[in-house]
Amino acid sequence: MRLIVMGQQAFGKDALAKILENKADEVVAVYCEPDRDGKPVDPIKTFAEEQGIPVHQPADFKSQESLDTLASHNADLMVMAFVNVFVPEAARDTPKHGSICFHPSLLPLHRGPSAVNWPIIWGSTKSGFSWFYPTDGLDEGDILMQWECPIEPDDTVINLYFKKIYPAAIDSVPGVVDAFRDGNPPRTAQDESKATYEYRCKKSHAAIDWQKPVAEVYNLIRGCNPAPGAWTTHNGSEVQIYDSSRSEGEGDAGFVVSVTEEGVTVQAKDGRILVKRVKPKGGEKQPAAEWASAAGLSPGDTLG
Repeated sequence: MRLIVMGQQAFGKDALAKILENKADEVVAVYCEPDRDGKPVDPIKTFAEEQGIPVHQPADFKSQESLDTLASHNADLMVMAFVNVFVPEAARDTPKHGSICFHPSLLPLHRGPSAVNWPIIWGSTKSGFSWFYPTDGLDEGDILMQWECPIEPDDTVINLYFKKIYPAAIDSVPGVVDAFRDGNPPRTAQDESKATYEYRCKKSHAAIDWQKPVAEVYNLIRGCNPAPGAWTTHNGSEVQIYDSSRSEGEGDAGFVVSVTEEGVTVQAKDGRILVKRVKPKGGEKQPAAEWASAAGLSPGDTLG
């Protein structure tokens, strides 16, 4: 089949590479976001140009010219792999079989831009990804296929996305395209009664409240690692917390229980967090023990 691949960054590039590696289809064009001043060239653009594939970078699809260019490729299917720009129906429906889009959650759960963060933050035990037929609604549209995986008790965004969802999603691309060869691909409506919408997980969501149960604190740290980075304060100075573990213990919430080579142990409502790696404001990521020494942190001090 004749394919258009639309995407950006590493996921878009790897999805494109997987299609080319499969050698079953012809990629007739690649679409990605416009170049930005001072920003590195998108890897999908660089890779596509190396393969001799035409690259288009429209800011939107509002003009007839952009729609005509899309139609000129006479594509059978458009694969939308990690797309940040809005693609209207007139563009999505241009290929013979329309378009399919990737989303890193089990839709209709976690529609929105931080679909990997929120399941961890809220203590969910499973996640996955969906390929769906996009509409004008945010992550709405019938499901083509889904893949599910467990969220382990100590998974961070790094573990869940980069070690589980990402590689499985890339491996799924050839099979997703194959579903259209007989002209009757699966299509299952999303259950709107179960839909959830979340905002982008930002710094304002990542502030640690040590008065909360230790499970909630730990989930927040895991769900914000590596971005946006859960944070607290010491003597008014912000510090982001990354690698950590939880343990039992009682005491006053927010108090530093101990400072060792292993890290800084902080009391939450009904348990403790061993902080192992941090990033102080204006500094680099470093072992928590190193930061504690530089900051003069001692047992009995308070965070937050």
